[in-house]
Amino acid sequence: MLPVVAGGHYRDELAQALLSFKHLGQGRLASVLAPALGKAIRSAVGDGVGICLVPVPSSNAAFRRRGFSPVHLLLGRLRRLDALPGLQMTDALKKAPGFGARGTGTLGQRNGQKGLGRGERVRRVRGSMTVRLFRKGSLEGRACVIVDDVLTTGATLAEAARAVSVAGGVVCGAVVLAATRPPAGSDLPTGAPDTQPEPTQTKNK
Repeated sequence: MLPVVAGGHYRDELAQALLSFKHLGQGRLASVLAPALGKAIRSAVGDGVGICLVPVPSSNAAFRRRGFSPVHLLLGRLRRLDALPGLQMTDALKKAPGFGARGTGTLGQRNGQKGLGRGERVRRVRGSMTVRLFRKGSLEGRACVIVDDVLTTGATLAEAARAVSVAGGVVCGAVVLAATRPPAGSDLPTGAPDTQPEPTQTKNK
């Protein structure tokens, strides 16, 4: 299992702030969300240096709709503020050809994952990420931490870790800004209490 550190629970104020930032054009919230993500990253890596932070890419449809990738924007802000000295952000991942085109995935299935169980999510995202051609070799032997905004079942993080590992990167763990409660019978690696997320919460990559 991939060790994951989360900045907080995906509920209440944090969930509303993320939704507003991602979907309602509230870009100023980056000034609050970026430091929270930075704190989670530093908690995960400790005093480590030379570690590659690899952001999970947004789907093509989501990027066209918003005009930005939330994770990349937050990491970019942290880099400009020099908030994570000794760490390197590597924009190495992209959606594999055939995924995310016109809102479809493998065999024309829709990419939307809301309401799906972990098994179905894993199947939907398997093979959906690859390393950018010009980044081939740049991850070889490097310690890498996957960075995403929201953890639900872990399927997206697992797929990102697979793609990085195939490129020779050594995946040490992952960091997310917020984590939801896992499916019944699972343990949340962030140590979140056994509370249900708000019914309005959603995750759209």
